[in-house]
Amino acid sequence: MFNLENQNSGARAGILETNHGKVKTPFFMPIATKGSVKQLNPEEVKDLGTEAIIANAFVLSLKPGLEVIEKFRGIHNFMRFDKTIFTDSGGFQILSKTFLHKSNEKGVYFINPFTRKKQFYAPEDIMKIGEIIRSDVAMALDFVPHYGKDESYIMECTRKTHLWAERCLKNYNRDNGQLLFGICQGGTFKELREKSAKFINDLNFDGVALGGLGIGEGRDLMFNAIKFSVPFIDKNKPRYLMGVGSPEDLLECIQLGIDCFDSRYPTMNSRHGGIFTSEGKIDITKVKFNKDENPLDESCKCYVCKNFSRSFIHHLYKTHESISDRYGNIHNLFFIQTLMKQSRKAILENRFLEFKKEFYENYKFNDKKNSKFSYN
Repeated sequence: MFNLENQNSGARAGILETNHGKVKTPFFMPIATKGSVKQLNPEEVKDLGTEAIIANAFVLSLKPGLEVIEKFRGIHNFMRFDKTIFTDSGGFQILSKTFLHKSNEKGVYFINPFTRKKQFYAPEDIMKIGEIIRSDVAMALDFVPHYGKDESYIMECTRKTHLWAERCLKNYNRDNGQLLFGICQGGTFKELREKSAKFINDLNFDGVALGGLGIGEGRDLMFNAIKFSVPFIDKNKPRYLMGVGSPEDLLECIQLGIDCFDSRYPTMNSRHGGIFTSEGKIDITKVKFNKDENPLDESCKCYVCKNFSRSFIHHLYKTHESISDRYGNIHNLFFIQTLMKQSRKAILENRFLEFKKEFYENYKFNDKKNSKFSYN
């Protein structure tokens, strides 16, 4: 169930209600593909302000396997996370040579990366997997196209996505309260995006995701694809942009009417020393931070900023201490969750554009001081 509370300059604030609580929109989901957010335990993930995460039902069905998760009566008990969990269906794995063997109209032949055996998965199989895993929100199986292919290829991927979406719905059990989101495709082609958004929206899905973006097309084409799609999605359905997570892109997409996001971007950046701050992203591995006594961000109230200096975090990265990834993840995810919370507050107070402008004035230009971006 989704309740839209307010709209301001295109941005939306609402409440998504699931079996494990209410999630305030806009929201960002850290990636927990195998049932764990990298380097963090479930309580720490919640302490960062996280209300929902996303795991991968297909990957979890391979290892530890459905029998294990079923024994625990679902993924929440298995991983000990009592808030909302989304699960992806395996569509993204179609992009990977590690997983994809071949596909046809009936479904996908995946390669099990653990055993190297080939196995066929139909939309009906994916729905059964989702039912056993018991996530709060399951995603329909879609066919994610590679960027840069011609229109005929994208058209065929979109056609398969639509066929599979219908079959997912026919084999979806609503009795357990699990929500099901459809995914629209269409690449960067206007007519295909519009057609797909309208088709998926008109089906009986609880929400609509925009798939196949953030995979190399660039920001302008991505934003255009969102603009093509959003007018054809019911305002009372949550809109989910898959795979986007930079601070700048999140703000732009919120203004375009997107409600929820997921991405490995914050943790991927921290792994290489990329740290988000209220005055811009910094590379903490640079020598200029060697003797810096300041926290990563003076405005930040995360555990890392309250306890450690830039100098110490720099030292951990330069000496390849494994805990450096953990501290970087804590800070970057706290930053993103704070950005979501502040965006929501600004939308409810009808000042989203003002908030966005203030953020950009500081984040885009690292030499500015006295940031107006607040972690409160």
